[in-house]
Amino acid sequence: MVRQGLDYTRCRWILPLLAGLAMLFGIIALAGWDWISSQTLPFSQHASLWRICSLQNGWQCRSLLDYAWGQGAAGTFMVGFVLVVICFALSIIAFAINTLRFNFVRGIGGIFFVAAVFSLMALVIYPVMISKYIIFPVGTVNQFGWAYGFGWTMCLMSIGLGFFFCCLPLYEDQILGNVKPYYYPDI
Repeated sequence: MVRQGLDYTRCRWILPLLAGLAMLFGIIALAGWDWISSQTLPFSQHASLWRICSLQNGWQCRSLLDYAWGQGAAGTFMVGFVLVVICFALSIIAFAINTLRFNFVRGIGGIFFVAAVFSLMALVIYPVMISKYIIFPVGTVNQFGWAYGFGWTMCLMSIGLGFFFCCLPLYEDQILGNVKPYYYPDI
């Protein structure tokens, strides 16, 4: 199955396509305005990775980068995202070469794991510190939104892609056709 998946022209690009999808989810998480939302009337609030806005006499926004934890969360998520972008570019290069370099592919998997660690740190820092340092009015119901979910999706896809890219060299002989086929005689 692994041999057919990589030899078949259309299936060869599945891993770089998944890396591009993880990159796209990271872009959505970085640009999204719904990391935390509250619709408890008369109070409404939306927060992104960068700032928090509340509707109390018009929209009032303040930057989360004024806090050290906000800078840390944004910085670590950006590092994880940049590493995913680098992995996407490297995976396109790796799979465009006809003679696949398996040590190169394993290195891409390692970078994916590092990207997952950085994005995981940001996704843990953000909710813990925002609930500790941002004062929400009593009686409001705050929930994590879709943009925060896209951040988690990028993190989980990075972990999965790290496993795929690291385990792919184990099947090097099968992929390159170096294994002699064994036929079972009819019994």
